[in-house]
Amino acid sequence: MSTVADKLAKKSTHKTPAKQVRLRLVYIDFWSAVKLSFLVAVAVSIVTVVSYFLIYLVVSATLLTRLDEFFTSFTDGGATLSQYVGLPQVMAFAAIVAILNLVIVTVMGAVMAGIYNLAVKVTGGLLVGFTSN
Repeated sequence: MSTVADKLAKKSTHKTPAKQVRLRLVYIDFWSAVKLSFLVAVAVSIVTVVSYFLIYLVVSATLLTRLDEFFTSFTDGGATLSQYVGLPQVMAFAAIVAILNLVIVTVMGAVMAGIYNLAVKVTGGLLVGFTSN
């Protein structure tokens, strides 16, 4: 008598040849490209804000006192660098850069999808090969 496990064991030893398929990418959906580029832009914006924060911490721990003394020597003690370059100012600048990056990357994703869809009419699309393992 043959059990199901025996049948599955026989099937697993027999290798089937991998089937290869060649497909042509002829259209990128506009809204899918916008959603994907927005998600990528959100990730890049988060990385931008965190990196600005970490860079500020490193610079404030190592260089800010020396730069502050250097800046004070030019202004005769009237102004310090820490008045202009503090954590709130750096994080506000990081937020502005992140928001601009979010808008620009999202728009560029939409533009690139549109350009690709127009270029497909001339070139016929991108030939992509797939295989099943």
